[in-house]
Amino acid sequence: MTDPALDTDRPRPARTLGRAVLRRLPLAGTLLGLALGTWLVATNDLGAIADAFGRVGALGLAAIVLVRVLILILCGMAWGQAIRGLAGIGQAGSGAFAVLRFVREGINVLLPVASVGGDVVGGRLLTFWGATGALAAASIMVDMLFQAGTQAVFALLGVGLLLQVGGESAHALATWVLRALAVTALLLAGFVAAQRSPAARAAARRVVAWGRRALRGPEAADSPEGGGVYGALDAIWDPARRGNLAAAILLHLAAWLIGAVEIGIALACIGVPSVGVAEILIIEALSQAIKSAAFPVPSGLGVQEGGFVLLGGLFGIDAGTALALSLVKRVPDVVLGLPALILWQTLEARRGTILPPRA
Repeated sequence: MTDPALDTDRPRPARTLGRAVLRRLPLAGTLLGLALGTWLVATNDLGAIADAFGRVGALGLAAIVLVRVLILILCGMAWGQAIRGLAGIGQAGSGAFAVLRFVREGINVLLPVASVGGDVVGGRLLTFWGATGALAAASIMVDMLFQAGTQAVFALLGVGLLLQVGGESAHALATWVLRALAVTALLLAGFVAAQRSPAARAAARRVVAWGRRALRGPEAADSPEGGGVYGALDAIWDPARRGNLAAAILLHLAAWLIGAVEIGIALACIGVPSVGVAEILIIEALSQAIKSAAFPVPSGLGVQEGGFVLLGGLFGIDAGTALALSLVKRVPDVVLGLPALILWQTLEARRGTILPPRA
């Protein structure tokens, strides 16, 4: 008989529980977000929300979608810049990074996954163009770091502008965001250390090995992929590539700033002239920060809407208009996200035509 203590194929309760929690967390976040969003809409004037949304019009929505297209192209360019010129990139050019950035976004905003699910898929799809698995994984890690870091800078700009507004509510919100940014800074510092510090790398390998054992079984713990990823990270962070990395950071920062144009177009169409450029930047920067803070909730369902109501109230925007703004911001998610999901499945089905088999 097999000793149960030595039977490594038998699921362990802790492993099974951890796997179940991880699988159900996005779904739980989705349900909570939908409940919050439904409550916000139901407790406000539906007519006012519909009227404000309708005033944006087809042309206004089309313009907002085009702005989002530009933002995603810039993000794709930033991703490509991070690994431009490195060995192991395969046949991936600027077009591939732009296409895959759309896919990443579509998965993150439309599927019940945590906000990094699309990034994981994007890294895998990059290998379809011949990029090595190690470089694809490393590129996603660096791109996510730059995206989060530039968002923190953008949020800090929003806080600085908010402090100029004055008032107890504005000061309280600015204080809360600053505390959240302090935590974010610590997390980003840890993320950088995990990529650069030998001691942190050793600890990260142990954590990854534990995670693989918990999710896929003990045989996955000895995967050699971690060394390849760290080698790829060293290549990306090479001091000679500072220009490429700086360009990637600036492109991400430009993308965050351009996001404010979406709100500017919507407010102009609705007819809210009292909100200026500074206020628009505050709303965009801090609403994105609030949404990112709730990353376990797919696409920030409900959280984004609550953030718009909170921030809009600081500048005299009624709750109906604020909710309409949030709904307007979600239009590009659907218009671009649905084709992105179809494209994802098309890429999966046609992998052999994208990347011919190696001899």
